[in-house]
Amino acid sequence: MANKEFQFVKRLQDSSTSQEAFRELISDYKERLYWHIRNMVKSHDDADDVLQNTFLKVYRNIDQFKGDSKLYSWMYRIATNESITFLNKKARRLQITSEELQDLIIDNLQSDVYFEGDEIQLKLQKAIASLPDKQQQVFNMKYFEELKYREMAEILETSEGALKASYHIASKKIEEYLKSN
Repeated sequence: MANKEFQFVKRLQDSSTSQEAFRELISDYKERLYWHIRNMVKSHDDADDVLQNTFLKVYRNIDQFKGDSKLYSWMYRIATNESITFLNKKARRLQITSEELQDLIIDNLQSDVYFEGDEIQLKLQKAIASLPDKQQQVFNMKYFEELKYREMAEILETSEGALKASYHIASKKIEEYLKSN
């Protein structure tokens, strides 16, 4: 962990400086985390809820952060897990499968006032929704968030080679979907 980040984490963990440090943390990371979550849950309102839950979890668990990874990678993992938990709960609440939930979410995108995409964007979202969860994650992180494989490997705790293969397969499946739909 770089010295600057180490000092920042210390401020987050120190009760006398944690409030101010958390305001900085939220200010620095809320937009990037919001878009990561939004890529998973699709809806603006749901993304806002999950983002709040993510920051709450970060706040409650900052003392357990050991610095084995970058702070951002750790928060990203929390945001990913919170998004997955949110989607699973939503599917259970609606008594539908996660695949059916993905279809419902995509259908709702068309009426989401915060969705600024055109027909092509909507088609791309449908194609992404047709992928298995892990491939969706990898594709979103690489395509929309432009993360490097090294960063993704740290966040997802897997090898760069596996991620490159997943991204390649996901890209091919999306290409096929777009050609045939």
